[in-house]
Amino acid sequence: MLPEAYINRMRTQLNDEFDAFINSYEEKPKQALRLNTLKNGDVFKVCDKAFHLNSVEWALNGYYYDDDDQPGKHPYHEAGMYYIQEPSAMAPVMQLDVKPGDVVLDLCAAPGGKSSQIAGFLKGEGLLLCNEYISSRAQILSENIERMGIRNACVTNESPDRLEQFFPAFFDKILVDAPCSGEGMFRKNPLACDEWSEENVRMCAERQSWILDCAATMLLPGGRMVYSTCTFSKEEDEDQIEAFLERHKEFKLEKQEKLMPHRIKGEGHFVAVLIKDGENIQIRRGVSNDTSSKENKNLNNMISLWRSFAKETLTENAIDRLTEGKRYIAFGDNLYLVMSDLPQLKGVKVVRPGLQLGSIKKDRFEPAHALALALSCEEVMRSHSLSCDDRLSSAYLAGETFSAQGEKGWYLICVDGFSMGWGKLAGGIMKNHYPKGLRKHL
Repeated sequence: MLPEAYINRMRTQLNDEFDAFINSYEEKPKQALRLNTLKNGDVFKVCDKAFHLNSVEWALNGYYYDDDDQPGKHPYHEAGMYYIQEPSAMAPVMQLDVKPGDVVLDLCAAPGGKSSQIAGFLKGEGLLLCNEYISSRAQILSENIERMGIRNACVTNESPDRLEQFFPAFFDKILVDAPCSGEGMFRKNPLACDEWSEENVRMCAERQSWILDCAATMLLPGGRMVYSTCTFSKEEDEDQIEAFLERHKEFKLEKQEKLMPHRIKGEGHFVAVLIKDGENIQIRRGVSNDTSSKENKNLNNMISLWRSFAKETLTENAIDRLTEGKRYIAFGDNLYLVMSDLPQLKGVKVVRPGLQLGSIKKDRFEPAHALALALSCEEVMRSHSLSCDDRLSSAYLAGETFSAQGEKGWYLICVDGFSMGWGKLAGGIMKNHYPKGLRKHL
């Protein structure tokens, strides 16, 4: 049941299009996924055999899939080969015009669909800072960054005004996919109707204004900012942009559009592109390591053990690609590679500073699941390939060991040529190192 006040407002807002808009609620929601181009291999060819894919016309690498398909319950999902995403939600990042080497902020990033889309355009170059204010959602965001094998992302858990203090005039591109009243989710999630009210619309609009003001400070002169919502209210969309431009004369509106469910195959989205006046100047990003001698000793020990592991397990080219443009840091008990453009984040709530390489256990290096998902089968000395049609692929994801022949040591476990996790072979038995918290029967 749609809220009566919402129906009345949309009738006024849409005029002759209102009937078509209301009738769209009788249609089934469209389902889509976006292929992960960071994976080394023909992801489309492999996934097109498993599912019935048809292009989302406004989104590169976006595809609708049929009701009979179940990509969320497939080994390819755990291998990070795609991200299941509402079709119209793919539109904002297409307007951000991300290029390899850009320094990009996804300010309201959870659960991570748009962040992973940005990462695809960065192609491992530059820096992606993914932020989420709500702690539980920041953790989900971090898990999706890991699953998609993204090497150049940092995940933070901060409010926009706190983040603003650390990154004034820092980013080339900023995405503000703002929390909203969620009117575009009514067909897909009927519970969203129960949470809707005119008061909530006003509250969301106030919060969006605050978030946009913080984002404006963090954008470099000449930078590009995309504001988006999955709602249809003018207060949160067109009126929001108009008010922002009144407050910020240094910005101009390049374009804005509203995707509506009766016009497209999707739930709907509002997108506005804002450009900040001035030239995009080069600034010095990143700082030198200021850790104590004790911390440096611990870090150097971790790096030494990592290098021994890498020499035995990875190809030389893989090591070079992994470490290029990055520096090592110890984060808790784990060793990470972070982008050189990332400054010291003392005082910032960091969930994932970069690519997690692994940890030290009893003076030996144990590789992280994140590293496995960031690697391809061609980048390791030893891999073991399973087929998605083989029971063993699901058994591996459930945590089972299995028989295998080969040289003793660490193996990258792959499904149809795409990495899923680690295994360690000894005595003809492949010990399962798929994380216990992620294990499932598909």
